[in-house]
Amino acid sequence: MPLDLTQFDAAIVDLDGTMVDTLGDFEVAVNRMLIDMALPMVSREFIEMSIGKGTEHLVRSVLDKVGADPSLSALAVASYRNHYDEVNGQRSIVFPGVIEGLRRMVEAGLRLACLTNKPTAFARPLLESKGLARYFVLAFGADAFPKRKPDPMPLVRICKALGTEPGRTLVIGDSTHDARAARAAGCPVALVNYGYNHGRPVEDDEPDAVVSKLDELFAPAVAKA
Repeated sequence: MPLDLTQFDAAIVDLDGTMVDTLGDFEVAVNRMLIDMALPMVSREFIEMSIGKGTEHLVRSVLDKVGADPSLSALAVASYRNHYDEVNGQRSIVFPGVIEGLRRMVEAGLRLACLTNKPTAFARPLLESKGLARYFVLAFGADAFPKRKPDPMPLVRICKALGTEPGRTLVIGDSTHDARAARAAGCPVALVNYGYNHGRPVEDDEPDAVVSKLDELFAPAVAKA
């Protein structure tokens, strides 16, 4: 069942796997990093299963996969960041229905914030390059807070910044991390079923709604007074 827009004053929306398919950017940056370090490349499928928990986790997972010395982690992260900065947005596409869904929320009077486990320095340029930044009053990466999703701290702090109550702030994401953070913060949560959830169906997390396109999330409604 679609959600009722009038139940919400704001929404906090994830980026990778929810609004933008960034797997192509990750694939290029990871494998260029591995070439720099004379290590074997990894598959696109492995990268997809490893993203969503931040840069350091991704790099550690890749190094472990190829049997590299963990002491190379700092060097690998620096190389990865350089390559990701070069490719950011070039191999990414906005998922169908995202712009229409964001526009509908803004027109209904919701204040939108973006929260991602991607570094802020990558997140904000990506939002700009894909024409999404205009819909958000706030945007935060993983480095904006002492803790990251699935910890509820970022959501609680963003609700305060937006001036909204958690119970009227919808969290929209694609993964267990989004669901766990939302529940712990006291926010309702909706999940898309096409993102990066490490092979698990999002229905397992019992969100308030599951959709295959962001513009299917809400029933038609008049704008808020």
